[in-house]
Order: sequence, then C-alpha cells, then structure tokens
Amino acid sequence: MLVTQFQIQRLSTRQEAEEVSAFMLSDRSFDDTRYTPGELKHFRELPVRALAGDCIIWYARNDEHAIIGINVIAENEQQTGGYNWDYLVVHQDYRKVGVAAGFLDQMYRYLADVRARYIVTYTCDLPEYATIQRMFLRNGFTLIGRCPDYYYEGEDRLIYYRKLV
Repeated sequence: MLVTQFQIQRLSTRQEAEEVSAFMLSDRSFDDTRYTPGELKHFRELPVRALAGDCIIWYARNDEHAIIGINVIAENEQQTGGYNWDYLVVHQDYRKVGVAAGFLDQMYRYLADVRARYIVTYTCDLPEYATIQRMFLRNGFTLIGRCPDYYYEGEDRLIYYRKLV
C-alpha cells in the first residue's frame, strides 16, 4: 500500500474541510488517540476556520484521492510575523515516503514568501511523540519550554521554536 505518489494542496472548499476533519478524527492519523475534549472540538472546527482565513491547512491526497496527511499553521495573534505550527499529521500507512518532507517544503516556501520571522510549535512529552520531537530538532527547532500536566496529569507540553530570519 505504500505509494510515493501524492499531491499537496491548500484547503479551499467546504468539502475539503469536511474531509480534513474526518481524517483528523480517523484512527489512522494520530498515534495517540486519547484526545482531550478541546482537541476533538479543534479537529471539527479547525478546517472550517481555515476557510475563514484563521489558519492555513495543506493536505495531501494519494492516487485514490484519499487524504493521507495534513499540515496546519497560523500567524500568531500579534500579527508581527510569528507563526504557530499546530499539526503535521501523516496517515500511518504513508509515513516515511516523503509526505512530511513535502509539507515542510510547502510550509517553508510559504513562510519565506510572507517573510515570517519565526515559527513556534509544540507536542506532548509521551513516548508516542518521540518521532515528531526528533523531527523538530532535525529541522532546526530548539526546545524552549515545558508546561507540566498540560494535556492530562503527567502529560507535559513541549514547546519548540525556530527563528526564520
């Protein structure tokens, strides 16, 4: 089932928003499916918010036209060139075939075009998130903070930063 053919597009229609939401809520997206109530709400509402311009969502489709990944960023509330990177999620069957690298390339090109100054992202400190933690570090991010018990008791939020210009 591993196919290296995929296409990345920016979310722009209500139909795409519904498909992205369904992908985020599927059992083949995130490894840790013990979602917080806020995450569930976010997965349902975030794609619609992208249509309103509150964030940018790119999604990848395979040859069968199924969504196999998403990437989400938004300019921070200060609107001074800082960006928040909320999600990079690749379908479990399509990892390690270049989808994440394609999203990173698309994201960094966009951030360069808008002259973004920096990007901040975060993840959980549980072992299920070790892969994304390593990816952040490989891509020039620095761990700048930890918020204890952020998600649930014993699950800290790790905060990463990368200066862009």
